[in-house]
Amino acid sequence: MELINNIIHAITQVHPIHPMLVHFPIALTGAGALFILLALWKNQAFFEQAAFANIALATVSTLAAGLTGMYDNQVNYVGDAPNAGLKVALASTLLLVTTITTVARWRNPELFNKARALYVGAYLLSFALALVLAFLGGVILYGI
Repeated sequence: MELINNIIHAITQVHPIHPMLVHFPIALTGAGALFILLALWKNQAFFEQAAFANIALATVSTLAAGLTGMYDNQVNYVGDAPNAGLKVALASTLLLVTTITTVARWRNPELFNKARALYVGAYLLSFALALVLAFLGGVILYGI
Protein backbone atom coordinates (compact mmCIF):
# COMPACT_ATOMS: atom_id res chain seq x y z
CA MET A 1 0.00 0.00 0.00
CA GLU A 2 2.91 2.34 0.69
CA LEU A 3 4.10 1.95 -2.91
CA ILE A 4 0.71 3.03 -4.22
CA ASN A 5 0.68 6.02 -1.86
CA ASN A 6 4.19 6.99 -3.02
CA ILE A 7 3.12 6.77 -6.69
CA ILE A 8 0.02 8.88 -6.07
CA HIS A 9 2.08 11.41 -4.14
CA ALA A 10 4.69 11.58 -6.91
CA ILE A 11 2.04 12.08 -9.59
CA THR A 12 0.01 14.67 -7.73
CA GLN A 13 2.63 16.50 -5.65
CA VAL A 14 6.10 16.03 -7.13
CA HIS A 15 5.88 15.55 -10.88
CA PRO A 16 4.26 18.25 -13.03
CA ILE A 17 0.92 17.07 -14.42
CA HIS A 18 1.13 18.79 -17.81
CA PRO A 19 3.89 16.62 -19.34
CA MET A 20 1.82 13.52 -18.63
CA LEU A 21 -1.13 14.86 -20.63
CA VAL A 22 0.48 16.95 -23.36
CA HIS A 23 1.25 14.01 -25.63
CA PHE A 24 -2.41 13.16 -26.13
CA PRO A 25 -3.39 16.21 -28.23
CA ILE A 26 -0.21 15.83 -30.30
CA ALA A 27 -0.88 12.17 -31.02
CA LEU A 28 -4.62 12.57 -31.54
CA THR A 29 -4.34 15.52 -33.93
CA GLY A 30 -1.59 13.64 -35.79
CA ALA A 31 -3.71 10.51 -36.03
CA GLY A 32 -6.70 12.61 -37.12
CA ALA A 33 -4.62 14.24 -39.87
CA LEU A 34 -3.35 10.84 -41.01
CA PHE A 35 -6.83 9.33 -41.13
CA ILE A 36 -8.33 12.31 -42.97
CA LEU A 37 -5.57 12.07 -45.59
CA LEU A 38 -6.26 8.34 -45.90
CA ALA A 39 -9.96 9.17 -46.31
CA LEU A 40 -9.04 11.51 -49.16
CA TRP A 41 -6.78 8.94 -50.78
CA LYS A 42 -8.91 5.82 -50.36
CA ASN A 43 -12.32 7.55 -50.31
CA GLN A 44 -13.55 5.26 -47.55
CA ALA A 45 -15.92 6.35 -44.80
CA PHE A 46 -14.08 4.31 -42.18
CA PHE A 47 -11.02 6.56 -42.38
CA GLU A 48 -13.09 9.73 -42.06
CA GLN A 49 -14.91 8.26 -39.05
CA ALA A 50 -11.56 7.39 -37.44
CA ALA A 51 -10.36 10.96 -38.11
CA PHE A 52 -13.51 12.33 -36.48
CA ALA A 53 -13.04 10.15 -33.39
CA ASN A 54 -9.46 11.35 -33.06
CA ILE A 55 -10.29 15.04 -33.44
CA ALA A 56 -13.11 14.71 -30.89
CA LEU A 57 -10.72 13.13 -28.38
CA ALA A 58 -8.12 15.77 -29.27
CA THR A 59 -10.61 18.45 -28.19
CA VAL A 60 -10.97 16.95 -24.73
CA SER A 61 -7.25 16.26 -24.34
CA THR A 62 -6.35 19.78 -25.51
CA LEU A 63 -8.52 21.23 -22.79
CA ALA A 64 -6.91 18.98 -20.17
CA ALA A 65 -3.37 19.69 -21.40
CA GLY A 66 -4.03 23.43 -21.55
CA LEU A 67 -5.47 23.67 -18.06
CA THR A 68 -2.66 21.62 -16.55
CA GLY A 69 -0.13 23.67 -18.50
CA MET A 70 -1.44 26.89 -17.01
CA TYR A 71 -1.46 25.28 -13.56
CA ASP A 72 2.11 23.97 -13.90
CA ASN A 73 3.25 27.35 -15.21
CA GLN A 74 1.99 29.00 -12.03
CA VAL A 75 3.36 26.32 -9.70
CA ASN A 76 6.73 25.59 -11.34
CA TYR A 77 7.59 28.83 -13.14
CA VAL A 78 5.68 31.36 -11.02
CA GLY A 79 3.79 32.33 -14.17
CA ASP A 80 6.95 33.11 -16.12
CA ALA A 81 7.60 30.06 -18.33
CA PRO A 82 9.22 30.95 -21.67
CA ASN A 83 6.65 31.75 -24.38
CA ALA A 84 3.77 31.20 -21.94
CA GLY A 85 1.56 33.84 -23.55
CA LEU A 86 2.16 32.47 -27.03
CA LYS A 87 1.47 28.93 -25.84
CA VAL A 88 -1.83 30.01 -24.25
CA ALA A 89 -2.86 31.76 -27.48
CA LEU A 90 -1.91 28.79 -29.67
CA ALA A 91 -3.51 26.27 -27.31
CA SER A 92 -6.70 28.34 -27.26
CA THR A 93 -6.65 28.41 -31.06
CA LEU A 94 -6.12 24.64 -31.15
CA LEU A 95 -9.02 24.13 -28.75
CA LEU A 96 -11.22 26.39 -30.86
CA VAL A 97 -10.34 24.66 -34.15
CA THR A 98 -10.80 21.14 -32.77
CA THR A 99 -14.05 22.08 -31.04
CA ILE A 100 -15.53 23.73 -34.13
CA THR A 101 -14.43 20.80 -36.31
CA THR A 102 -15.90 18.27 -33.88
CA VAL A 103 -19.21 20.05 -33.41
CA ALA A 104 -19.60 20.80 -37.14
CA ARG A 105 -18.91 17.17 -38.07
CA TRP A 106 -21.14 15.85 -35.29
CA ARG A 107 -24.02 18.02 -36.50
CA ASN A 108 -23.38 17.23 -40.17
CA PRO A 109 -22.00 13.72 -40.81
CA GLU A 110 -21.68 14.55 -44.53
CA LEU A 111 -19.27 17.42 -43.89
CA PHE A 112 -16.39 15.53 -45.52
CA ASN A 113 -18.33 15.42 -48.79
CA LYS A 114 -19.83 18.92 -48.56
CA ALA A 115 -16.88 21.07 -47.44
CA ARG A 116 -13.92 18.81 -48.07
CA ALA A 117 -11.16 21.41 -48.36
CA LEU A 118 -12.20 23.30 -45.23
CA TYR A 119 -12.77 20.11 -43.27
CA VAL A 120 -9.43 18.55 -44.23
CA GLY A 121 -7.70 21.89 -43.67
CA ALA A 122 -9.01 21.99 -40.09
CA TYR A 123 -7.35 18.64 -39.36
CA LEU A 124 -4.06 19.74 -40.87
CA LEU A 125 -4.19 23.08 -39.05
CA SER A 126 -4.90 21.29 -35.77
CA PHE A 127 -1.87 19.04 -36.20
CA ALA A 128 0.33 21.99 -37.20
CA LEU A 129 -0.75 23.91 -34.10
CA ALA A 130 -0.03 20.88 -31.90
CA LEU A 131 3.44 20.54 -33.42
CA VAL A 132 4.27 24.20 -32.82
CA LEU A 133 3.04 23.87 -29.24
CA ALA A 134 5.21 20.78 -28.81
CA PHE A 135 8.24 22.68 -30.10
CA LEU A 136 7.56 25.55 -27.70
CA GLY A 137 7.23 23.06 -24.85
CA GLY A 138 10.64 21.70 -25.80
CA VAL A 139 12.01 25.24 -25.61
CA ILE A 140 10.79 25.43 -22.02
CA LEU A 141 12.52 22.16 -21.13
CA TYR A 142 15.67 22.31 -23.22
CA GLY A 143 16.09 25.96 -24.23
CA ILE A 144 16.82 27.06 -27.78
